[in-house]
Amino acid sequence: MFDQIVAMAAEAGYLGIFLLMLAENIFPPIPSELIMPLGGFAAARGDMDMWLVILAGTAGSVAGALPWYFAGSVVGKERLKAIAARHGRWMTVTPADIDNASQWFARYGIAAVFFGRLVPAIRTLISVPAGIVRMKILPFLFFTTVGSLLWTAFLAFAGYVLESQYELIEAYIDPISKTVLLTIIGIYIYRFIRFKPQVY
Repeated sequence: MFDQIVAMAAEAGYLGIFLLMLAENIFPPIPSELIMPLGGFAAARGDMDMWLVILAGTAGSVAGALPWYFAGSVVGKERLKAIAARHGRWMTVTPADIDNASQWFARYGIAAVFFGRLVPAIRTLISVPAGIVRMKILPFLFFTTVGSLLWTAFLAFAGYVLESQYELIEAYIDPISKTVLLTIIGIYIYRFIRFKPQVY
């Protein structure tokens, strides 16, 4: 199955990586830690170009950050938390997630946009407080792009380097790849079912 997953990543191409990274930033359960290493792995096997994989992933990540930025700017923190309290099950976003991102921004200021892109638990929603305080769009895009570039490059190069250990990876990953996929789906379904709208 591992071969099939890598083949699917290569077949999806750069547009596929862009769209997956775009979705990863809007829809947190989709992990970039799976998307970008697969792109790097495909590049190491000669199916894709490494630099285009990184550029596609970075572009998707930046594009996915913009909806949250504008949501913070237009809707505001309290209304976003109220929406998350009622409808967060679809994206598994809670009011606490928005609070955590806001606390990061309050603690680290503008640099939080850069550093937040490197922290898995924060990276998706760090754009919200930037929008809430109406951070200027050009600095926001700059720090988001640089942070996203470092993160996507790190993950893609990890996949690229691991290609040399293909037989070892296949031996370990292939038997459990179905389990990993089913676990991700299962966690989302569990959170979806268990989600209870909050009075906010």
